[in-house]
Amino acid sequence: MNNTNKMLHAILRTIDEGIHAVDADGITIYYNHVAAKLDGLEQEEVLGKHLLTNFPSLTIETSTLMKVCQTGEAIYNQHQTYQNSRGVLVDTVNTTLPIKENGKLIGAVEVAKDVTKVKHLSEKLLDLQAKIEKGKTNRSNTNDTTGAVFHMRDIITKNEAFQELKKKAEKVAATTSPILIYGETGTGKELLVQAIHNASPRKTKPFVAQNCAAIPSSLLESTLFGTVKGSYTGAIDRPGLFELADGGTLFLDELSSMPLDIQAKLLRVLQNGLIRRVGGTKEFPVNVRIIAALNEEPEICVEKEKLRSDLYYRLNVIYLPIPELRERRDDIPVLIDHFIQKYNYQFETLVTRVDPAVKEIFHSYHWPGNVRELEHAIESAMNLVEGDTITTEHLPQHIIDTMSSSSQASPETFPPLREAVLDTEKRLIQEALQETNGNVQRAAKLLRIPRQTLQYKMNKLNVH
Repeated sequence: MNNTNKMLHAILRTIDEGIHAVDADGITIYYNHVAAKLDGLEQEEVLGKHLLTNFPSLTIETSTLMKVCQTGEAIYNQHQTYQNSRGVLVDTVNTTLPIKENGKLIGAVEVAKDVTKVKHLSEKLLDLQAKIEKGKTNRSNTNDTTGAVFHMRDIITKNEAFQELKKKAEKVAATTSPILIYGETGTGKELLVQAIHNASPRKTKPFVAQNCAAIPSSLLESTLFGTVKGSYTGAIDRPGLFELADGGTLFLDELSSMPLDIQAKLLRVLQNGLIRRVGGTKEFPVNVRIIAALNEEPEICVEKEKLRSDLYYRLNVIYLPIPELRERRDDIPVLIDHFIQKYNYQFETLVTRVDPAVKEIFHSYHWPGNVRELEHAIESAMNLVEGDTITTEHLPQHIIDTMSSSSQASPETFPPLREAVLDTEKRLIQEALQETNGNVQRAAKLLRIPRQTLQYKMNKLNVH
């Protein structure tokens, strides 16, 4: 038993997050070195003493540890800002759990993750964007100052399906309706979004992009909606991304990473055009076009409860699914030429040819990273090539290894699973529609899927 306790303490010492445990009376029974560093205290100062003795700014009502001791209910991902004993402002995200033995509450434990640096970086970004927007009001606007650098002409494609998508994007750019974009990683979602902004009447107004997975969920709300001075310790009057994007476009990437409660607030903005800063009581209007993107199919996100269904239906006014590179292999040659030209200019080289063996590999490779992976493969090769021709010896090793292993199996015997699934789906949908004389509702019943799901798959698979 003694060895077990020693091992447990050794494990706890290696965890890089603050851990603070108290008994049912609020006396500290465990306090690790990370928590001590966050609070600016020594472990010995806190152990064996009542929680409120060392943290006089807290009360029974405001302390999450004491609250859990009182209620016996866990508190998850609570954002807390406080001043430690050295006068340093600290931002943490805390999860506080009850400790029970035989059903009886005997204490509580809190795990605190320090997000101070992340919050400072996000606040600096907001301040910088606010300064940029303020500066724009004192000079004439041009497209180059909006934050969006790509235009429709930058979308390179000869693929028929992608050309149709591009035409649709040019049409919807003229309106103010929200847009939902789906595309795997590396397909060029932000390129398309920026092109839509620059083709719209909002092109001289701000373009603001935020990856919802890039910052902790506890900071996302204040980043989007802004804060009011005094709403929590250290809070100041600060505009959020909605205010910074006023009159322009707000692009929310990886929307499914946004917590569902914040998704509900986003839906409210979409419905009435009003926002309220965190800690504020006043609502005020914003004129922002929302474009959201997912790297997983929206229907699947809804089924997994990563995306609210009501938000999905509100955003899905205009739906633009970007095809994967493996579904538009006819674009590979033109993209190769484009990236060679780009890196010839950057590296001051003169590569003019691609070996036929390389072209064959590129055409057969599955491209899980899509256009971005193709660009990186060209960039990698351009760093190694000495003459004017890219050969197989210049390609990234993982592409060579993948193609070598796949060549050992017969392509006819083992088609790519994703392509086989899509082909099967398309065939079954076509058969169901033929059986029902094109009646989508009856075909959906025949396939035992919701009508909306069938319509989504018909659009994706180009079934009419």
